[in-house]
Amino acid sequence: MRTEELIQSLSAQTRPVSQSAVEQRLAIGLVAGGAVTLALVVQTMGLRPDLPGAMMNARFLMKAAYTIALGVVAVLAVHHVARPDAAGSGGLWRIAVPLALLAALAGVELAATPSEHWLPMWLGSSWRQCSMRVGVLSLPIFAGLLWSFRQLAPTNLRAAGAAAGLAAGAFGAALYGLHCPEVSASFVVTWYTLGIAIPTAIGALFGPQLLRW
Repeated sequence: MRTEELIQSLSAQTRPVSQSAVEQRLAIGLVAGGAVTLALVVQTMGLRPDLPGAMMNARFLMKAAYTIALGVVAVLAVHHVARPDAAGSGGLWRIAVPLALLAALAGVELAATPSEHWLPMWLGSSWRQCSMRVGVLSLPIFAGLLWSFRQLAPTNLRAAGAAAGLAAGAFGAALYGLHCPEVSASFVVTWYTLGIAIPTAIGALFGPQLLRW
């Protein structure tokens, strides 16, 4: 068989790929992983008993807005680095914006609080468990995004791993917030951020091994 005939034979068996194939693949991985994480929160820890009322509270919304904002930045970066021609990290630097805003809010919160209450506000009642729980709850979402990458073609594997870890950590933290009663900005900016940093670091460190194709 001549080269031209081989090319024609192979091209005849190809099927058109949807223009939204990348988005669909990432959405499936994200939603599937998020569903597993939500099930873990409900089954192993339980939702806050006052959740309906808490969801109308400004502090609860602050916590949700912070984690979701980080997740959105991360997903945009994941979408960017999932392509083989992607350059850079897909704008991961944008996480500095919600982080800086929450840190500023924490400063205002502490300034308006007597100094003897600073430590209880910062530590809350669950600082020992918070970061590790967020890290563990991020694993199903991280696995879902790794599955998504299997049919994509990232070339910047370290950035792709970091972006996937950040997205998993942020959305894992958002779902953990359905259980966690802590709402002070100083608590969230410290212990939630640390929990989100765990899968981000794991993704950056092991991305070249996990995403090699």
